[in-house]
Amino acid sequence: MRIATYTRISTDEEHQPYSLEAQAVRLAAYVESQEGWRITRRFTDQASGASLERPGLERALKEADAKRFDLLLVYRVDRLSRSVRGLAHVLEQLDQAEVLFRSATEPFDTSSSAGRMMVQMLGVFAEFERATIVERVIAGMERKAARGEWNGGSVPFGYRLDAERRYLEPEPAEAAVVEEIFERYVERLHGTQAIARWLSGRGYRTKQSKPFNPQAVLTILRNRAYLGQISFRGTHHAAPHTPLIEAALFERAQAILRERGEDHSLRRSNQSDYLLTGLVKCVRCGKRYLGAAANGNGGRYRYYVCFSRQRYGRGTCDADSLPADELEQAILEQLQDLLAREDDVREAISVAFADLTKQQPKRDAELTRIDADIRKVDEALDRYFRAFENGSMPEQACAPRIADLTKRLSELQARRDELAADAADTPEPLSEDDLHALQAHVAQVIADGEPAARKALLQALVDEIRVASRDEIYPFFTLPTVRPPYGSVPPTRIELVHTV
Repeated sequence: MRIATYTRISTDEEHQPYSLEAQAVRLAAYVESQEGWRITRRFTDQASGASLERPGLERALKEADAKRFDLLLVYRVDRLSRSVRGLAHVLEQLDQAEVLFRSATEPFDTSSSAGRMMVQMLGVFAEFERATIVERVIAGMERKAARGEWNGGSVPFGYRLDAERRYLEPEPAEAAVVEEIFERYVERLHGTQAIARWLSGRGYRTKQSKPFNPQAVLTILRNRAYLGQISFRGTHHAAPHTPLIEAALFERAQAILRERGEDHSLRRSNQSDYLLTGLVKCVRCGKRYLGAAANGNGGRYRYYVCFSRQRYGRGTCDADSLPADELEQAILEQLQDLLAREDDVREAISVAFADLTKQQPKRDAELTRIDADIRKVDEALDRYFRAFENGSMPEQACAPRIADLTKRLSELQARRDELAADAADTPEPLSEDDLHALQAHVAQVIADGEPAARKALLQALVDEIRVASRDEIYPFFTLPTVRPPYGSVPPTRIELVHTV
């Protein structure tokens, strides 16, 4: 009789009671004890028994259909499947292929009705055993979470594990970055993509040493570990580790996340012909205004309408709609009038410039983090060089990793040089010439600029427009604070701003 053997373990063989090798040896001995049996096929998997989507098992079933063996032999039934439904499905496929099934350690024969019943009973016990294990593991993890202990998995950016690997503790070089991410998202209304670009452009990397992407930023913004909590299965437990973010700032970030999930007008990158996209906020319901249009006898009429009113009707929010052309022109004129009030602008710039000195600790923390990363990369390079010199690792194995580490080291050193240069250069407030250049730039864009240029100007210099009614509209503007080292440039290139 042609025999096919199937062996399986869930994870690392070192932690299994029946390793792949042990199962194979015992199956071979069992086959030798049976007259006329010979092993013609061997199949194996290193995967969970909860699923039937396993390469080795799938090949075994396909070859059973092709009549390449007569009996499938396993060491125990639970090696085939740990669920009754999965076991029944496999046995049905083997039966249709006219292939027998047998366990080397459990006495049954699928050629008889009693044997089939025994297999089903063993499957029930295997499923019960697996469910019991899962319940014990979950209960243990729940107890750990309730004590505020770390439950495993990726450690959140900004933290590390303590010496006993039980609790989180702040990673000083990363903690300042977490605070910066929340500040940019909440205070400056930067999107996750813009924040990811800003982080990666300055040499920051995730825990996996990869550049930041929008999903990585979202993961940080949603993680309640920064409030001093450990979460497990939807329940949040107080933990002894130090919070990195104040509760009010975290909840504001969650509110913005919810709004942006349904309100595309919040996204300042929205490529529409409405100049004030994402800037107009309804005071009554807190939502943003959308750009809309209607066609009539006079042609196309553009207007802004509150998201709640547009989506759910006047019963939800009865805020006035606003004519787009008139509102945009009024904001442009108010911006120009504001810049003409040089005394008020100077005072606002002075206040904002004083706040600039408070950013120095963050730059120092970033410098500390980069120095630590440079040391880690240097140590890794030394290990690879020693392995190559000792002959324990061939060149073809070392070379790609050495190239990646060398590139990473260059990026870190470039960012460190940039920070060092910033520390050496004392920032200067916007000069009279810079302010006059900004005034001229705004006037030129308002008078002759294309719609795209006007939109870029407003997106850069308008912080928010709060609308209580058509007669009560309150714009808030932002202005450049420091003079860039490369001279006067359009305001969209300057990130440090202050609301007037």
